[in-house]
Amino acid sequence: MKIGKIISVEYDKFRIKLFQSTKTSTVSIEGQVYYFGNIGSYLKTLNPTGDTIICEVISVLDYNSETNLYSSYNLDSSRELVIKPVGTITKSKDFNMGIGIFPSIYSDVSIVTTDDIKQILSSTKVEPIDENYSRIHKEIELGYSKNMINYRVNLNINRLFNIHTAVLGNSGSGKSNTIAHILQNVYRKKNNYAKGAKTILFDVNGEYNRAFESGLYSDVESIFYKPNVEEGAYKKFELPYYLMNLDEWLAFLLASDRTQKPFWDKVLQESFKFYKILNNLTEDVTETEKFINYIKWKVKNILHNINSQVDSDTSKMTSAKGAIAQIRKTFTEIKKNLDESLSSDLSKFLDKCNDVCGISFGTNNNSLSDALPKFVHNGTVKHVLISQLNQGGYFTTTVEARSNNETFKQIDEAAAIEADNERLKEGDYFDYKFLKTAIDIVLLEEEAKGNSRIREFTSTMLSRLDYFLTNIDNAFLRDIKGSYKNYNDYLKQTFGIGDKTKKQLIIIDTSEIGADALELMTGIVSRMLFDYRKLKTGEDRRKEPIHLILDEAHRYIKKDTDYILKENIFERIAREGRKFSLYLLISSQRPSELSPTVLSQCGNYIIHRIQNEIDMKFVYSVLPYFSENYTIKVKQQVPGEALIFGNCVPMPLHVKVHEAKPAPNSENCDISKEWFDYK
Repeated sequence: MKIGKIISVEYDKFRIKLFQSTKTSTVSIEGQVYYFGNIGSYLKTLNPTGDTIICEVISVLDYNSETNLYSSYNLDSSRELVIKPVGTITKSKDFNMGIGIFPSIYSDVSIVTTDDIKQILSSTKVEPIDENYSRIHKEIELGYSKNMINYRVNLNINRLFNIHTAVLGNSGSGKSNTIAHILQNVYRKKNNYAKGAKTILFDVNGEYNRAFESGLYSDVESIFYKPNVEEGAYKKFELPYYLMNLDEWLAFLLASDRTQKPFWDKVLQESFKFYKILNNLTEDVTETEKFINYIKWKVKNILHNINSQVDSDTSKMTSAKGAIAQIRKTFTEIKKNLDESLSSDLSKFLDKCNDVCGISFGTNNNSLSDALPKFVHNGTVKHVLISQLNQGGYFTTTVEARSNNETFKQIDEAAAIEADNERLKEGDYFDYKFLKTAIDIVLLEEEAKGNSRIREFTSTMLSRLDYFLTNIDNAFLRDIKGSYKNYNDYLKQTFGIGDKTKKQLIIIDTSEIGADALELMTGIVSRMLFDYRKLKTGEDRRKEPIHLILDEAHRYIKKDTDYILKENIFERIAREGRKFSLYLLISSQRPSELSPTVLSQCGNYIIHRIQNEIDMKFVYSVLPYFSENYTIKVKQQVPGEALIFGNCVPMPLHVKVHEAKPAPNSENCDISKEWFDYK
């Protein structure tokens, strides 16, 4: 139906004069009422080639003209509209944003009908909503159009979820409701699409539990986790420390790559070796003997390095005795768990080491140099007889029986080297309780090599380690009840990865942990998921997709470098995740603080009310065919309204999003109700 003609054409807007016969701003076509005279409504016109130009009303005027210039065109009405071109429907029925050929002056302007919008949105027939608020087809209903009153806006699941998405807006603007509503639509579907979905939501504010406690499709399994807590519907979330890779350890400990990375690598390797040797202390004496032999070999090497330094005997022997004393202290607790004869053997060895580090009149008389080779046997099992000392402080070796209380067993160097070649592989288990022991050994080794400032260089890192070992925030890293062989096993048990019929919806409530633990948790889990997906090849890359929903993402996907994890895994996922069917849905109230790399890779944007100018500049930079009208829309939106653009819609849409049922726990406090007694 025609309602007027264009009387002015500019590059970014057209002015139209309504017909005198157009008395109101509403019209009924085939029983459908259309509101065309309100801001944001759609109108259409034709260009000279026959293409349809879709426009949006941006201004309504009442212009009283003293002349009758337009009377011959039935345009003597005082009412005018200013419309902005949005896109073009070609004669082949394709819709494209923007405009190529402009309309002529006095071109007719008509109502945009529901059929036009359906054609633009490529929408299938809208089915009625059943009592469970679910659909059978491949769409979800998001809400009602603010441009076409009473028109339901449906989003194609594939276009919405096959690329990264950002949900942005001020606090209280409706982001949580939008995310909850979308997921409720997905997980209430009565078909295999819901069963095959895999969504992991990091719930920073602890508000999504209520939205998914009930009402999901019966075949959907939802899991609620909370670090360090097991109560009600929540299971205790575990993230085994041994699944952290070297870079994640370095990031958490605030260690530098160049100087402290080799040190910490040695610490992890030593911890792994101690665990491998001592994991069956009371059951496997042979393994324990390997441990004692390995420690002796380490001590011998430390003493050798100290003795090789260019320094006075007094200085060297003082350092050597200090190292021996530290080793005694380090292994005090471990020795309690050793077989008595093995514990005694280690003690006698350390006693002899201490004896040969003696000083007489400022010299050691080569006692240590002569003793070191005798600590190692040459192929036959020997013991060092402690009591056989000569005046020079030397001792001799003998093939005395093992039961001789004055002997200790010599070092089997081949066995020690074999133990030293045990390498920690990513994801292998080791006991974190050996970290302190390993640190002591590595520090002594470095000091023996002349690195006298190693403790100073590693002091901050070691303080951070104490934070890991003692702080309750990190208990979820340490208190591991499950038995996880590797990160694949962990992903399967915790998230059902690899089993698409289990754990389709996983919500991790992170509201009670600090910023460091939050960043570490989200980073490690995401890195493991990315590593898992990268191994997929061929058609498997497109099967069993995983979606990560990152609530309050500005807290751990920052645009600056002041975050724990040096390489932000989310930036890698944003760049490469689509290839492996790993997708991000980012929610944030401060888009200006988010990583530009992540945001630039998002293909869909759902923008709620934003009033901060800095954040609005970001919206301006990413919105296609942006105009000041969109800025005004975003600023003036009421809670629950959103501007949607990107891959999921052919043109920006202004939508009133349906309320999630039940809603997430994100309502504002009713101050007057809390302050005053209404009774």
